[in-house]
Amino acid sequence: MKKILLTLCCVSFVLNNINAQSGKPAVKIFSNFNYDLSSKDSENAFKEFEIKRAYLGYSHDINENFSTNITYDIGSNSSGSSYTAFLKIAALKWKATDNMSINIGMIGTKNFKFMEKVWGRRYIDKSAQDKYKWASSADAGVSMDYKLTDNVSVDAQVLNGEGYKRTQSDNGLFRGGMGITFKALDNLSLRVHHDISPRSTYDDMSESQSITTAAIAYASDNITLGAETGMMKNVNNIKDEEENLISVYGSIKLSESFTLFARHDDVSETSEYGTYTIYGLERKMAKGVTVALNMQSWTDSSDGAEAENTLYLNLEYKF
Repeated sequence: MKKILLTLCCVSFVLNNINAQSGKPAVKIFSNFNYDLSSKDSENAFKEFEIKRAYLGYSHDINENFSTNITYDIGSNSSGSSYTAFLKIAALKWKATDNMSINIGMIGTKNFKFMEKVWGRRYIDKSAQDKYKWASSADAGVSMDYKLTDNVSVDAQVLNGEGYKRTQSDNGLFRGGMGITFKALDNLSLRVHHDISPRSTYDDMSESQSITTAAIAYASDNITLGAETGMMKNVNNIKDEEENLISVYGSIKLSESFTLFARHDDVSETSEYGTYTIYGLERKMAKGVTVALNMQSWTDSSDGAEAENTLYLNLEYKF
């Protein structure tokens, strides 16, 4: 609790002095009400209000070549009884040339940013790789973006590999990745990314973990479609352990205020094996305020159990 109060005080100080700075504050909050429809006993059905996450950030342009960004992530723990504040982003961005930029510090990772942007509804749920913990959205390290042509860009990163909630690598090995994004048409893009986590021990049962993902995105004025597939080999550096996932998502804009959306994941992991589905209706209530009524279903394919269905009313408000 003391950490959260300290964080809020720091953010309040920044906001109160915004007129003296050439920077930009940012606040984003995710909340929801959910109701378990799978329970046969309506009186004992799981239902609750939640404040899942709050992001408090501030960005500042130092000059035309350098800029900084700091973001705190305040989220509920697994029991929902308290909140913990983490330093998610503390990055310096250097625009080295017109075509190349470098980020250093606690930075946003490249593993699933492309797919997360296409999904576009982080306030409802994380994109696939993030949800199933294939990679973290931020980590300590350095990354580079380079624009080869108007249609092709490449990126690379070297990270601690522990994520922003546990920033010090235990084994002294770095996690590396490289990706390429190709803009085939004005509204069609493709991306491939490869990620490697070296093994820390050398024996017959260990091997470097690798993740290869491919994604495609289409966006018009009213329709957005996206799909990604991923394969993780030597999971947690255990030789021959393998996991796979496929995620497909899309939306149709009905009007300036209303959008229909849906998503379907197929997951094959050591701890999870099944399908996850989201579908619902989203409404833009005002600038920075979005609400979505949606159904979320998980079907465990390993034991043939019935689907777990939960009705959600998600809310995002930001400024």
